[in-house]
Amino acid sequence: MEVTRLFDLLPHYAMQFPREDALNGKENGIWRHYGIKQYVSIVNNISYGLMQLGIKKGDKIASVSSGRPEWNFLDMAIMQLGAIHVPIYPTISESDYKFILHNADVKMVFVSGWDILRKIENILSEIPQLKDNVYTFRNLRGYRHLNEVIELGIANPSPQYLEDIKERISPDDVATMIYTSGTTGTMKGVQLTHTNIIANFKAILPIVPTHAQTKVLSYLPLCHIYERMMIYAWHYLGIPIYYAESLGTIAADLQDVKPTILTTVPRLLEKFYDRFVATGRKLPKSKKKIFFWADEVASRYDIEGRTRKYDRQLRTARSLVLNKFKNALGGKIDVIVSGGAAIQPRLCRIFWAAGMPVLEGYGLTETSPVIAVSSFFKNGMKFGTVGQPLPGAEVKIGDDGEILTRGACVTQGYYNLPEQTKEAIDEEGWFHTGDIGEFEPEGQLKITGRKKEMFKTAFGKYVVPTQVEGKFAEDSLIDNIMVVGENKKFAAALIVPNFADLRSWCARKGITYTTNEEMVKHPDVLKKYKKVADKCNAELSETERVMKFILIDYEWGISTGELTPTLKLKRRFIAEKYADKIEELFV
Repeated sequence: MEVTRLFDLLPHYAMQFPREDALNGKENGIWRHYGIKQYVSIVNNISYGLMQLGIKKGDKIASVSSGRPEWNFLDMAIMQLGAIHVPIYPTISESDYKFILHNADVKMVFVSGWDILRKIENILSEIPQLKDNVYTFRNLRGYRHLNEVIELGIANPSPQYLEDIKERISPDDVATMIYTSGTTGTMKGVQLTHTNIIANFKAILPIVPTHAQTKVLSYLPLCHIYERMMIYAWHYLGIPIYYAESLGTIAADLQDVKPTILTTVPRLLEKFYDRFVATGRKLPKSKKKIFFWADEVASRYDIEGRTRKYDRQLRTARSLVLNKFKNALGGKIDVIVSGGAAIQPRLCRIFWAAGMPVLEGYGLTETSPVIAVSSFFKNGMKFGTVGQPLPGAEVKIGDDGEILTRGACVTQGYYNLPEQTKEAIDEEGWFHTGDIGEFEPEGQLKITGRKKEMFKTAFGKYVVPTQVEGKFAEDSLIDNIMVVGENKKFAAALIVPNFADLRSWCARKGITYTTNEEMVKHPDVLKKYKKVADKCNAELSETERVMKFILIDYEWGISTGELTPTLKLKRRFIAEKYADKIEELFV
């Protein structure tokens, strides 16, 4: 059947792919498998139950959970009633929860368990409509459970009424509302229709290679439109989805599931690579030399134009070292799809050399999300770019270098924010991304910076901090970095060390590691980071070079406020938090 609304994916799946492992969740180390028939039955019963609880078209229902089959059950059940799913990141602050639940006028909220309940318990009294409408995915004392909704639906089946409701739902109705992470200001509810998301996932279908044994491991939060859109694509293709138990179990889950496709953000790939390099550093001298020779060979990988000599070296590097890297990720990966942030070209080359091609995509929540993505087609892949624009997406570069796009994937606008919507989408329908970019001669799109993040030095020279940060982040001793210097004589940086690698470096140099606070001030450590900075600066223009830096004594994270749920820097927050340290850099 034709899929014009997202819930149409269920009958499509049932007719085309009668799988017994459509969705697979892991809890307490045990996998639970759901076939497509069971999936459809559970979804319908939740819809019946929600109908009994008074949910109608246009109502907002929120969910706060990591990826798990129950999330999919609820998602489909909400949408086939014409209600609007408002998925919320599990890692945001109490004030952000309060803002979203109020702003969206949420009628019900489903949460994964105690970890989330603790965050929202204090604010529930301030949101009257949620007083008796908080449900959990885990059975917790004192709270209602998703199973109660299912049981209510089983007791009150209304198949014909449900079909009548579905018939009245238009492809252009809002299916979901996703709040942007607020890196530069107040959170905004992005309204996406069925058409928006379906147009996007159908456009990416030819790009990812699949076969009869294809299966996916999912670990990214499903409130992120990138992972969610990909999940719908896997539904359309009948590909089984396995949800990792947690971020901490990914390595074990990769070995267990042995997926052929992994969707990820660059941060996880960096962690995988850093861990692999750390094992290389522990090898005996002769083996260590071979390991880092293979690493150097991998860092020179290119898609085309490789010499016979290089390919011979690559085969040797794979057999001696790089195949072990692939095996550490399950050994079966055909492709890794990376989004959410730019990936370092050197890291991308190494994964390709190890037989795990990385396709990098680019987009925003407002564009459902993919605007451009790398592919295996002619001129589809070029390191340092995000590939060519997606079929159906018009893309052009504005006079000021901003990337503009329009097409079926672009949002209707921000919820209850007409002025911001007009600011983002012009009269000709072009969505202004806020990103700066350019096209390569072969047609690939290259992102060169964020419009609001660029700054001008006291000498009138522009600096794109993301480009400088990307170069520094290639070094394994650097976990995070923020470049500053607006209206100053030079660029400087706050650097967060990779403390695991720093500890290993200290051990190799015979330096006693005490605490992070003491080590970031240690003279030998500061000398080492000065060498790292000098090496990186050598590949940058004079204006871009980081002339001074300060080492931060703890790892930046979501809970501490420096990173968004998608692991981007919250520049305004960091600038305010470290205002004194930043000022010291320019004294």
